Amino acid sequence: MVDVGKWPIFTLLSPQETASIRKACVFGTSANEAIYVTDNDEVFVFGLNYSNCLGTGDNQSTLVPKKLEALCGKKIKSLSYGSGPHVLLSTEDGVVYAWGHNGYSQLGNGTTNQGIAPVQVCTNLLIKQVVEVACGSHHSMALAADGELFAWGYNNCGQVGSGSTANQPTPRKVTNCLHTKRVVSIACGQTSSMAVLDSGEVYGWGYNGNGQLGLGNNGNQLTPVRVAALHGVCVNQIVCGYAHTLALTDEGLLYAWGANTYGQLGTGSKNNLLSPAHIMVEKERVVEIAACHSTHTSAAKTQGGHVYMWGQCRGQSVVLPHLTHLSCTDDVFACFATPAVSWRLLSMEHEDFLTVADSLKKEFDSPETADLKFRIDGKYIHVHKAVLKIRCEHFRSMFQSYWNEDMKEVIEIDQFSYPVYRAFLQYLYTDTVDLPPEDAIGLLDLATSYCENRLKRLCQHIIKRGITVENAFSLFSAAVRYDAEDLEEFCFKFCINHLTEVTQTAAFWQMDGPLLKEFIAKASKCGAFKN
Repeated sequence: MVDVGKWPIFTLLSPQETASIRKACVFGTSANEAIYVTDNDEVFVFGLNYSNCLGTGDNQSTLVPKKLEALCGKKIKSLSYGSGPHVLLSTEDGVVYAWGHNGYSQLGNGTTNQGIAPVQVCTNLLIKQVVEVACGSHHSMALAADGELFAWGYNNCGQVGSGSTANQPTPRKVTNCLHTKRVVSIACGQTSSMAVLDSGEVYGWGYNGNGQLGLGNNGNQLTPVRVAALHGVCVNQIVCGYAHTLALTDEGLLYAWGANTYGQLGTGSKNNLLSPAHIMVEKERVVEIAACHSTHTSAAKTQGGHVYMWGQCRGQSVVLPHLTHLSCTDDVFACFATPAVSWRLLSMEHEDFLTVADSLKKEFDSPETADLKFRIDGKYIHVHKAVLKIRCEHFRSMFQSYWNEDMKEVIEIDQFSYPVYRAFLQYLYTDTVDLPPEDAIGLLDLATSYCENRLKRLCQHIIKRGITVENAFSLFSAAVRYDAEDLEEFCFKFCINHLTEVTQTAAFWQMDGPLLKEFIAKASKCGAFKN
């Protein structure tokens, strides 16, 4: 499931507000605007509000979400945005709304006046059930359920597909060679347009200076032209970057063409391609591709759940698909794209599917499925023998040597506290630790006893991050006791750097006599105590 918290702008929201989000989109030239839909279908916006793109009825920026009453309860289905920016969306009822920048009539209302609030796009669309919308830099497209395609707005390169370069002030049906064909998917580059037919054929029109139409040349096209190089394959998804295009076939094959200044084609070079090239040939089947007209970044997800990225990634030019540790293509754009915009309308709908890791986390301390209990300080923790045996050598040896069917299914623990032992068992299920540094000391003791070296390092990291003047000597003492040399040295240096303050704490004078003498001697050697 998508985590909107990975987009910096969403850190402005409270945890309660974030938890209510079901759909969202981050947009704008600096990713400074966002729109989201809550679980009760209320629509909110916040951010810079450049060119009235928040649709709040004014030109004021806001760090606090404002509700768009006109869209609440409308059930947004598809959403896209331009560079102005302007915003275009369609609802589940097939109604289209637009607002924001309108210098080229990209709102489709027949004027060039800014759209300060969402307004329905009516011309030629009133009787149409629109199922998908797409925006280029300053042009717009809407796909109807019957396969008809409409376009309007800026048309300097023919991106509206009308046969001329005159701007189109209202939605116009894209005809010519698409007249009798059924379009099933659309995408826009900055000044180019692409469409996929129900037959799997691909058509492109508009600007082609970098070969982004895939026609084998770099001439602009004022009407749709079939991408002949894809003859024989059936394309079911197409996406556009700033000036490059990706296409995915029904067999999971990925093709790329167009601009390649940042390696966004994933071919291993930075040479533009005028025709489609098959990439990721050695990888497993691709099931999703991602690009956005605001960026030069590309991403793909394979059948096995692996996410790759290439192109402009945090300022670097990645010329070959790079395997990430991310869980979805949306995360690539949140973490690595410039600007960090959404490439599509994000969906936080709950999924039934859980990964192995998610399932393990969910079942920790679950009485329903557990077959073993630990009792510490009178409290129970429910676990699974198999998980403990797989994850921990200590338990593997314990169960192999001492466990049998007649033994009790409750193990008493008295050498460690409940918070510490619970954190340890939870670590075996999640690979993470969430403890204050004072409790991490006890967990460090446990990790040392159980020979869990990775856990030991995690505890040391927590302690280093949480060290203060008040707890510095306690942590130093623990590091000495548990033979954590790196941590001991870190705590010692912290104490020396804050010597005046820490020697006034109770913990300093309550330290064990031998350890206090050792500390003073070591500190004196480095000139910390002058008297």
